[in-house]
Parts: sequence; C-alpha cells; structure tokens
Amino acid sequence: MKEDTIKQILKFRDDRDWKKFHNPKDLAISISLEAAELLEVFQWSADDVICENKKEKIKEELADVLNYCVLMADICELDIDEIVQDKIRINNEKYPVEKARGNREKYNNLK
Repeated sequence: MKEDTIKQILKFRDDRDWKKFHNPKDLAISISLEAAELLEVFQWSADDVICENKKEKIKEELADVLNYCVLMADICELDIDEIVQDKIRINNEKYPVEKARGNREKYNNLK
C-alpha cells in the first residue's frame, strides 16, 4: 500500500477525532466484522468461486478490511511494510517451493 494512501486513511480518522475511540480490541473486532461482510458476498451463492459480477461489493468490503488493518497497525505502532515482509519471509520458510508448489496442504503436512 502506498504511503500516501496510508496517510489519507489516518487523516480521515484524525479529521474526525476518532483515534480516541480506537483500541486494538475494537479494531480487531472491526476487522473481523468487515471480513465477515466480505464473506457474505459469497453466501448462498451457487457460483461461490466466481467473483466477476460481485466485484463492486468485493472492492467495498475489502477496502473496509484494509482500512481497519491500517488503523490497527497505527494504534499498535507497527510498520505495515515491515510486518508484511516478515510474514513473507516466515511463509517462505514454512512453504518451500519444492514442497508447496501445487499443494494446498498446511505447512506441517507437506512432504
């Protein structure tokens, strides 16, 4: 995510003086609720793996999840780029290409 986008998210919050209402617990709840709304886009869908005709709603709900993630990182004083890079490194170790390529098994079940 671009630094300017992150700054816009934080400015939106700060312009409304909402930071005082944000704490890790409530932001984690908000992330989960918005993720559930994203999942709801696919509820009772016969074509649950197709997203073409659902893209607008997916974009809206995914943006909500991402916005709350930025707010959570800010409140917890975490650098988004750093934590994502750390997780990529960890996942590369857990899922080596030679074992994980084309395999959907969890890392502890890879052979």
